[in-house]
Parts: sequence; C-alpha cells; structure tokens
Amino acid sequence: MEYNKKIILESGEEYKGFSFGADKECVCELVFNTSMAGYQEILSDPSYTFQAVVMTYPLIGNYGMCEDEDAGEVFAVSDYECENPTIGAFIVREYNNEPSNFRSRHSLDEVMKKYGITGIYGVDTRKLTRHIRDVGSMKVLICSPGVSKEEGLKKLAETEIPKDAVARVSRKSIRKTEGDRNSPVIVLIDCGMKENIVRSMAKRGATLYTVPWDTDADTVLSYAPDGVFVSNGPGDPEDVPETIATIKALTGRVPIFGICLGHQLISLAYGARTYKLKFGHRGGNHPVKNLETGRIEITSQNHSYAVDAQSLADTPLKVTHINLLDDTVEGVSCEKDKVFSVQYHPESAPGPCDSGYLFDRFFKLISEGV
Repeated sequence: MEYNKKIILESGEEYKGFSFGADKECVCELVFNTSMAGYQEILSDPSYTFQAVVMTYPLIGNYGMCEDEDAGEVFAVSDYECENPTIGAFIVREYNNEPSNFRSRHSLDEVMKKYGITGIYGVDTRKLTRHIRDVGSMKVLICSPGVSKEEGLKKLAETEIPKDAVARVSRKSIRKTEGDRNSPVIVLIDCGMKENIVRSMAKRGATLYTVPWDTDADTVLSYAPDGVFVSNGPGDPEDVPETIATIKALTGRVPIFGICLGHQLISLAYGARTYKLKFGHRGGNHPVKNLETGRIEITSQNHSYAVDAQSLADTPLKVTHINLLDDTVEGVSCEKDKVFSVQYHPESAPGPCDSGYLFDRFFKLISEGV
C-alpha cells in the first residue's frame, strides 16, 4: 500500500504513513501520551485542543468507541469526556478498524470523521516520541505526501497555534445538575472540563451549576454556592486572565478546588508564576507524593504548563504534592482560605483511581464552611 499522508515537524523531520479519520491538512502542537488504554477519553478531552497526540501504545482502535444504548443522557454513562471533541489529531503506530467490544457503537475512524479530526498511522511512534523528549514539543503539519519539506516548513512558520482555546471549548450557557435534597451547591467553572469531573461531583449528591470560563465572581456568588470548582482545560493559563480575576475575588469567601489548568489558575491568582514544560506530562502512570501523608499516588496527567515552585514562596500557598519523576509541583493549598488544587486528574478518565479522595476532601471542606 502506498503512503497517502505524512507529517512535517517544525524541526525539519518527516514521517510518512497512512490516513484515517478526516482527510484534511492541519497544524497542531506535537505531544505524546503514554497511556496504554483510554484513547476515547483522550480523543474527547478538551485539554487536547490544537494538539496532535502521539500514542506510545502501538495498537489503537481495537475496542472501538463505547456508549451504552439505554442511556437517557448519553454522556452521563458513556466514555466520552465532552460532547464535541476538539483534539487536533491522532498519530499512531497501528490502527485497528475492526473493534471487538460489546459496548462499542462506532469505530474510532468513524468518530474522527464525524468531528473532523485527522489521523495518521504506520508511523514509527517510538522514534517520534524520543525526538519530542530530546527536542521538546513543537508544531507539526499533517498533510499529503505531495507537500514538500520546504512548503511544509513555510506553513509551520506562518501558522500560530491559537491562544483562545479555553473560550472555544468552554460551555456557552449555564447547566444545572440536580442533586440530593439539602445537598451542597457547587459552581463549576468550565475551562474545558472533562465530564467525569461532573460525574464525580454528581455521584456525591451535589447540586451543580456549570458556568462558562469568563463568569465573574458576582455571578458565581449569585448561586449561593457552598463551594467553587475550577476545571482543567487547554493552553497557557496566562491566556485566561478573566478566570484568574474571578478566583481572586472568590478566595476567602467560599471553598475552592482546582484540577490541572484550574490548579495553575489558582496559583496565578495568589501571585505565583507558571512556565511551559519541555514536553509536558501526559499519561496514566505518573507517581506523585502526597507531602501531607507521605503516600505515593499513581496519577493520570495531561498538561504542558507547571507552577514555578520558587514563586510560591511569597504566597500563602504551600506545596502539598510533588511529581517524583521531575520534582514539579503537583498540588498546593491555602488552609486559611480553604483553597486547594492538584495538577493531575483525580477523576481518572483514563487512569488509576488512587486520587478519588480529593473529591471527598472538597466535600469535607464544604461541610465545614468558610
């Protein structure tokens, strides 16, 4: 079979392969994920907006795309993390278009075509991943084999990755999820939130108001929340000053919990700094140490940016968790304000379930009040 797609890296390398998903050209940020399962959740995680994800696990597509047929609300019981996936592209070694799974309703190829997501398989993903680790994340052009390297590098130089990713993926209207009688009310600030976070809150009985990323503090407080949650999402945390301003205005007035981008935004709101990692953390096996208990958690991660540990010295925040692979900050808290956050994903979709206790910790803070 003749190659019908290729990628051109910003650093000049080319890799040829075969097309699956939508047949289109695109420029994305090139990153890799080391998860051995969970490509459906990765495909539908809004945090991957404008990113081409190299899957290091070689076989992708073999269990299809899963939904439960009797779902009243599909995304409440399916494996999707959002209703309209916005990932830039998938780059895989081997693609299987004949899934075997009783819950599968569609192939990965069908879903990617539906949402306009391009893919390429047959690529040496081991070599490509090592290159990203050595050189760092970069832009990549996914195109037809007829595009020359010179043309491709010109397109890459002329194309900027948009900085409005959060605004593109955040919900545009308010969604209410009814909870148990006399349950706590939590406002979820949606910066590109995964649905399993909503499920994790809802199954604990809370009434939830999910609001857009740029909702101001007065509007948040108008719901009389017992707690506020700041979600994960794509891009540079400094690109969403509106959310940072909202967090600043809410601190000390209501318990706050943040995950991933939310962790970075909370840190910025307290005066800390963030920086971009060389190639980010993406996978389901990152060891994180809880400094308060000494326990090691195996965590699910997906982020390009991290909080500068030294910049926390002049803030009320203390470091609660660290990554054991590179000592980056994985959690912070301010006991006085009843605010805490983690860089990783305790909702674990996909990934291990070591960190679910963090949702319980948030609900305990809510029960205590400010």
